[in-house]
Amino acid sequence: MTEERSLHRDWGVFIDGTWTEAVHGGRVDAVSPSSGEVFATVANGDANDVDLALSAAAKAAPHWASVSRFERAACLGEAARLISAERVALARALAEDQGKPLLHEAYDEVDELAVYFSMAAEDAKRESGTMPASVSASRRILQYRVPLGVIGVISPWNWPYTMGAEIFAPALAAGNTVVWVPAPSTTACSALLTDVLADAGFPPGCFNFVSGPGPVVGDALAGHPRLDGIGFVGSVATGAKVAQRAAGKAQILELGGNGPFVVLEDADLDKAVAATLDAAFLCAGQ
Repeated sequence: MTEERSLHRDWGVFIDGTWTEAVHGGRVDAVSPSSGEVFATVANGDANDVDLALSAAAKAAPHWASVSRFERAACLGEAARLISAERVALARALAEDQGKPLLHEAYDEVDELAVYFSMAAEDAKRESGTMPASVSASRRILQYRVPLGVIGVISPWNWPYTMGAEIFAPALAAGNTVVWVPAPSTTACSALLTDVLADAGFPPGCFNFVSGPGPVVGDALAGHPRLDGIGFVGSVATGAKVAQRAAGKAQILELGGNGPFVVLEDADLDKAVAATLDAAFLCAGQ
């Protein structure tokens, strides 16, 4: 892990292109679940930090929405390149902060993360409008996509990188600005990812990061009047609260639950059993 990308530091909040202390300067320890050791400290932000981040995102939104899709794609592509270049540092951070086995899960998540940004970069270039039929021969109808504005993202602990990125990478590709609130127990590795993204060329205010207790910063984010849309991944109970707080805003909610697993008569039972165990127990908190 390179010195400049070290996980072992005092992490603040990232607002308007700059790492700063939280408004009230609160800090909490980041503790490794495997060793019980404190390896870093992270900002314990509050509603004031969320307000600053959303103000920065709202200020940056018009410019980011106006740049060409190819400029957005270039930033997202650079983010994918940097993630791949920092693969070792990001995987080790994930293993230390979240507890994933390094070789079989942590590296896989980082590799998937890079793909998410590569896909978003290509999607940014493919986004297109249409020309619906007009009832009048003298009039043309143009239909095109426009950014929503400021998107909030609240992500869970079990896939700290990819479950946030599956929302904020396409949001950035579509010309929206982002405020990310990660799970408190995986703040440090999420901060390291933010530090990587800070070098990808996004204009200040496009991507902001605020850490803190979910009932404080997450609640402030979901209910903020400057927010135009929100993406949340987590429990059904918390998702219901987010939906209520963000009523009237665009919402993407990926909530916990159980899905059916169907084994057909001609299936390979050994493979079916292995797939069932993976689906039911992989990174489920045991």
